[in-house]
Amino acid sequence: MKKSKIFAVIGGIGVAVLSIFLISADHIDAPAVAGTNADITDFYAFQGENSGNLVFATNVQGLLAPGQPTEQAEFDESVLIEINIDNNNDLKEDLVIQAIRRGDSMYFFGPTAPATQGLQSTIATSTRRSVKISTKDDVQTAEIDGMKFFAGPREDPFYFDFNQYNEILAGTATSFDNPGTDTFAGSNVLSVVVEVPKSMLPGGVAGVNPFAPNTPIYNVWVEAKRKQ
Repeated sequence: MKKSKIFAVIGGIGVAVLSIFLISADHIDAPAVAGTNADITDFYAFQGENSGNLVFATNVQGLLAPGQPTEQAEFDESVLIEINIDNNNDLKEDLVIQAIRRGDSMYFFGPTAPATQGLQSTIATSTRRSVKISTKDDVQTAEIDGMKFFAGPREDPFYFDFNQYNEILAGTATSFDNPGTDTFAGSNVLSVVVEVPKSMLPGGVAGVNPFAPNTPIYNVWVEAKRKQ
């Protein structure tokens, strides 16, 4: 790995994390990143099968058709995917988990305190772990220091009836159909997934969510940052 560089934010989405499943989605992004390999489609945060872990899943490069478009899709070596974790509810990142491609592998850094907060980042090279990037025929995962890692193509898990949504906006419909039509069915994304022991994420603030006042929460968001 080369020495860390400065990366600046070009897109991002976020959620608040309890001990349940939460999602933020944005398949049609701002013009600066739409249709590029830095376009974030979804961000999921949920408790793992092991209740002592949290899982963070970031999807990029949405609406990939099966076959050659998916097989040729690649993570960009100049784009840093950064998961930001606010553990004291001040809406500023206290910890980051960073992921960036190098060669045939995805390298992960953190969770660790960021060098600086805000729109620019440097890679936290003191904590490095990696997993070989998966293909359709060669699915790879890694488990290192209690953390689990995956990077590669997956079918888009986000269910949304986009045509009916447009009908509602146009005033020609008042509700979604049941069942609806999954606009994204059969399309793929590139996914970066990391599972982290909760013991690596200190803090969390109780009393914030009125529906779960005794459960600590974290504010979590993901950004795509391009090397300057």
